[in-house]
Parts: sequence; C-alpha cells; structure tokens
Amino acid sequence: MNSSKKEKHAASPAKYAIIAVIAAIAGFATVYWSLAPSDNGSGSGSAPEMVGEAGTGSEADAKASPLKGLNKGAMAAFLVRSKPLDLPDFSLVNGDGATISLADLGGKVVLLNIWATWCVPCREEMPQLNDLQAALGGKDFEVVAVNIDKGGPAKARKFLEETKAADLTLYTDPTGKLFSKLRAVGMPTTLLIDRDSKEIGRLVGPADWASAEAKRLIQAAIAASKPAG
Repeated sequence: MNSSKKEKHAASPAKYAIIAVIAAIAGFATVYWSLAPSDNGSGSGSAPEMVGEAGTGSEADAKASPLKGLNKGAMAAFLVRSKPLDLPDFSLVNGDGATISLADLGGKVVLLNIWATWCVPCREEMPQLNDLQAALGGKDFEVVAVNIDKGGPAKARKFLEETKAADLTLYTDPTGKLFSKLRAVGMPTTLLIDRDSKEIGRLVGPADWASAEAKRLIQAAIAASKPAG
C-alpha cells in the first residue's frame, strides 16, 4: 500500500508537466489576442462567422487535397482543408487608399496573413513573408499581409519599413471585422486561399514562410489551381 502511494506521488510531477504543456499549446493560439492593447481588436463582441468545420490535419484531409503530405517540417502546423471552404466576403484597404474586396483577390493564389504591430511573432515572420513574396509573387500568387491596428495606416507602414518588407503591399482593415469574419483565433493567423477565393488551408501562429517547405506548399497550390491552357 505504501509502495503504491509512493509511485503515485512520484508520477505526479510528470503528470502535471504533461498537463502544463497541453495547456500551453491550447493557450498559445489566443494569448496574443487576449493580451492585445485596448485600441486594437475586432471591435465586435459577437461570435465570429463560421468559415467551415475545422479539421485536424488528418490523413483523410490530406488524401483529398493537392497539398497532401506537404504540411511537414516548417509547415507542420499548417492545417490542410479536406476541400476548399467558402469565405465570407470582406474588404481591405491598400496603401493607396483603395478598397479591395475578396473578389478582387480572385484569379491568383493568396496567402492572407493577419498581423498587428504589437504582435512579437508577427515582427519575426514579416521578413520571411517578404522573402516568399519576392520569390514567388506575381500574376499567380501574392502575399496579402493585412494589418488590423486601429488609428490609421501610419504605424503599419513604419512597421513594414522597420522589418524591411519592401516587397509587401500595405493592406489594412479599417472595418475591424476581418479577424472575426475569418474566425481567426490567434496572432498571427495565415490563410491559404485558392484562385476561386476559397480557403484551402490555414496556420495559426508564426511560421518560417521563407523555408523550402513553405515554398513547396505554395507552388503546389499554384499548380493545382492553374487555369487550363
């Protein structure tokens, strides 16, 4: 009996450690949003619109997608959708002050990244997003990095200059609704959108978008939806 109690006590620290790790992983997706300054955010307390049932990156999902097996290495956290998901319509404003809709982004593969100036991981991955745009950007693909800070585009523009993201176009969300509309749960959140403006995958949290794995993923998405002829 005493031996059994000792074993239970000996195992307790390990159990607590496992629970702590699980809690940390679960909490990571929301920590940057919950700690955001009060002048930032979605501006809405209502529940976000659904963009589709979230999967788990399972084997069944991968088999039905042209991105099968490419969510590994630097892209291990990338969620491959089993089928393209419709997105709610939204609008952005570019650096020239022009309003851009979801439909305007159609015709090319888009990596839509939601970021803010107060988000430390966003600062770390912005140069990588810039490298990805420099390497693959063009008529078939664009990195659309959308800033959700309130108070105008000045801070966002300075942020892009500081991170040497000269190849990225400045996009902002003056409506304050993009985060909730796309059902984002952490900062940064990145969606991969096909030529028909449908979501084919997403990644919550930072990633090495300049990595070989990221480029292979994007190239596969471009090839899979390339118009015939």
